[in-house]
Amino acid sequence: MKEKVIANLKIAYGTEIEGYSFYRMAADTLSDEQGKNVFRHLSKEELEHITVLSAVSRSLESGGNWLAYKDAAAQGDMGKGAPIFPQENELTKRLKKNPTEMNAVTVAVEIEEKAVNFYSGLLKAASEPDERTVLTKILDMERNHLKLLRWERESIQHTGFWADFMEFSVEKELE
Repeated sequence: MKEKVIANLKIAYGTEIEGYSFYRMAADTLSDEQGKNVFRHLSKEELEHITVLSAVSRSLESGGNWLAYKDAAAQGDMGKGAPIFPQENELTKRLKKNPTEMNAVTVAVEIEEKAVNFYSGLLKAASEPDERTVLTKILDMERNHLKLLRWERESIQHTGFWADFMEFSVEKELE
């Protein structure tokens, strides 16, 4: 049973690294400052997930127990185990191919939908209290990422704005 949990944590760790790399690249690629800030924030939270998952995996692999989220986050440096330079993956390739704000948000929504489904499945199978707490915390954060990104996508599609900030001024365009 513990082997299956460790294997799932390794999968989660890998997907968090892919998400982190994508969000870093999106923040570096987009020209809109508000869009950059959204992706910087998401990359920071993915980095926290990487730290937590890494600490919990190390504990379980060494025969220990699940760590509380706060304890796992406090172990080591934030992002320990994360790549120094974001790694190219299928997600970053998609952004390189079409480096637009709408594509970045669309890919990000897909990432977060998959994360919510994955962590929901892990939570259903969780048996230990700290395991449930850690997975619930990560799942809640992923759900919030998804809400934010859906809101951003709707905003960009319908108004041309990032989170209520104008990307351009119609008045200035007419002058």
